[in-house]
Amino acid sequence: MSVKKFTPNQTTTLKTAEKQLSNVASETADSGQSKVGFISLGCPKNLVDSERILTQLRTEGYEVVPSYNDAQLVIVNTCGFIDSAVQESLDTIGEALAENGKVLVTGCLGVKENEIKEIHPNVLGITGPHAYEEVLSQVHEHVEKPKHNPFTDLIPDHGVKLTPKHFAYLKISEGCNHRCTFCIIPSMRGDLDSRPIGDVLSEAKRLVNAGVKELLVISQDTSAYGVDLKYRTGFWEGMPVKTKMIALCEQLGKMGVWVRLHYVYPYPHVDDVIPLMAEGKILPYLDIPFQHASPRILKLMKRPGNIDKTLERIKKWREICPELVIRSTFIVGFPGETEEEFEELLNFLKEAQLDRVGCFKYSPVEGASANELPEHVSEEVKEERLARFMAVQAEISAEKLRQKIGNEYQVLIDEVTSDGAIGRTYCDAPEVDGVVHLTDEFDVKPGEKVWVQIIHSDEHDLWGVRVED
Repeated sequence: MSVKKFTPNQTTTLKTAEKQLSNVASETADSGQSKVGFISLGCPKNLVDSERILTQLRTEGYEVVPSYNDAQLVIVNTCGFIDSAVQESLDTIGEALAENGKVLVTGCLGVKENEIKEIHPNVLGITGPHAYEEVLSQVHEHVEKPKHNPFTDLIPDHGVKLTPKHFAYLKISEGCNHRCTFCIIPSMRGDLDSRPIGDVLSEAKRLVNAGVKELLVISQDTSAYGVDLKYRTGFWEGMPVKTKMIALCEQLGKMGVWVRLHYVYPYPHVDDVIPLMAEGKILPYLDIPFQHASPRILKLMKRPGNIDKTLERIKKWREICPELVIRSTFIVGFPGETEEEFEELLNFLKEAQLDRVGCFKYSPVEGASANELPEHVSEEVKEERLARFMAVQAEISAEKLRQKIGNEYQVLIDEVTSDGAIGRTYCDAPEVDGVVHLTDEFDVKPGEKVWVQIIHSDEHDLWGVRVED
């Protein structure tokens, strides 16, 4: 949706995980033993961690099942980004214990082992994020390692995926070097740790060969890719390639699929990727979490604070690439935020005319330095500002979508329902942005790209009819 309350924790309990795990479960042999349930919470970065654990489980011959009753043990990959996410993770652990009794906990909340054990002392084991080997070792302790025949229990070379087969998340690094005062991710996932460029490109190629039509590049800070390695030159298919965002984009742009950039910190070198977008090599889509527009609030957040320069850069980007779509997220009600500073944020929205925007109220996170700031904003004021923020952006989004009526766009089909097909243009990332409804269009399949003329819009979505390619 174009305007939505940002929810960083996308909860999936095992009771509702059948769709997410259906492909995994259907591809496993019915061994009759060594069955493991899996619950993945949180952001796409956590989803990739889940995919890696599931891939290793499958490689060792474990059967992944989508129900508590069939599982001999349940793994919960937790989120700990904000307090509401922590509570959902704790609730999910409790549900898994009540329904199954044997639970392993991993993920971001796993760094708070004492907090978990205080509430759920009966969990079998706890590990932090991207602790793949430790999770597998704990599984071995509690569920017999199955007899595995590598010639019959085959795993796709791209591994197990929890996304639909036509798109996949490509995680390029772990951790983050920034110390935003509202965030505790570095304390959970550590400093920036970039993957070797050759490994990233090889994974991308495997995904494309497996039929993926869209690669969603993710990390905590995509534009910092390679900083920790001093942009070291790596190799892929015999070619030297620098470990740098621009070089990564250039190579991904040669693979013939949609490439979408998420979580891009607004460094000056982000300017370098805009010409690639204008040339059609990667999607003209940038996900940049600006967070606020008041210089003082941004300074308190430890975020870039020159808003006038930001507006100039957005204008320049659009001059180079008029098709550019910008998604961002913002926080309202940050400690000390005055009415005048909130108005600065609204004025920024009106001037920047961002295409896709998410917003959430400031929430104190245990361990975040922003908690120590004075003059916290009341919940009542936070709610009122969130509503005003969303109302302003709703008008912007609705007008931007109205301007698409009559134009033709390539649409990637995500699903076909009883009402017709549903897909996305290059303007829309899965789960967080809008969709295109093709009412009464059934002669298409998920993963297929078709040309569509837009005939109607609302604040969030588009409606269209298929046209000849």
